[in-house]
Amino acid sequence: MSEQQLQHENTLNYTQVRKYLWFVLFANLAVAAVKIAVGYIIKSSAVLSDGFHSITDASSNIVGIIGIFIASKPVDNDHNYGHYKYETLAGLVISGLLLLIGLQVLKCAVQGIINPRMPDISLISIISVMFTLFINIAICVFEYKKGLELNSSILISDSRHTRSDIYISIGVIITLISIKLGAPAIIDSFVSIVVAGFIFYACYEIYKDNSKVLLDGAMIDVSEVEKVVMKFDKVKHVHNIRSRGSKNLPFIDMHVMTEPDMNVMESHQLMHDIEDRMKMEINPNVQVIVHIEPYEG
Repeated sequence: MSEQQLQHENTLNYTQVRKYLWFVLFANLAVAAVKIAVGYIIKSSAVLSDGFHSITDASSNIVGIIGIFIASKPVDNDHNYGHYKYETLAGLVISGLLLLIGLQVLKCAVQGIINPRMPDISLISIISVMFTLFINIAICVFEYKKGLELNSSILISDSRHTRSDIYISIGVIITLISIKLGAPAIIDSFVSIVVAGFIFYACYEIYKDNSKVLLDGAMIDVSEVEKVVMKFDKVKHVHNIRSRGSKNLPFIDMHVMTEPDMNVMESHQLMHDIEDRMKMEINPNVQVIVHIEPYEG
């Protein structure tokens, strides 16, 4: 695959990712609006916390759309490897937004413990939260599936964010039902603390995955590369294998030892054959650099 073909393929991926992010954005805004409205009506801090958490889903979609727009730009003189890391940078911004919201939810929970209020719960409010729960499940499954299909860190990170919403909504529903059955009002604040815990965990997961790309963490297992390269008869040994980049665009370099009497043309062809095989068996977008060394036995 040529550099122009690779750039075209990546642009197509980014276009699809952006389209899915717009779709999920409007779905998340609708879910957040329902939760916040119900939270204010019944005066529940747990439902309100869940609703504001859903707003972070929408804000993360906006950050993702901006990040994908920049990441889709072609290679230029200032960015010889492309702009793909802007997608990763957007993921870290989403992690930061989650951290701020988590702290705000925790603050509201503490205030609720100091001054507890009894929510005004109705069957309609419980059904409304359950309805948004089913929407979140659909969004999460859809987004994660498309993220794997397109190797998009933004879609995968955002689906994990939405998955935390699912667990939070389940906790809120349990709280509303418990209070309806006679549990004390303070349980509402304790659930908010659990909500904050889920937000902090989602923040950590997104940070961990995206920081690996920015800090050039290894993307391909060394043994997987060795297995592919050692299939060539002319290759006697391979070492110093390194990888970086993203799942959608990995970079690999290695030292390959061959018979000392190989000429330049044969060595050049071997390098191309190795790269072609890596594209077939590891990743079609992989960029490979091979350093040829003489094998001394």
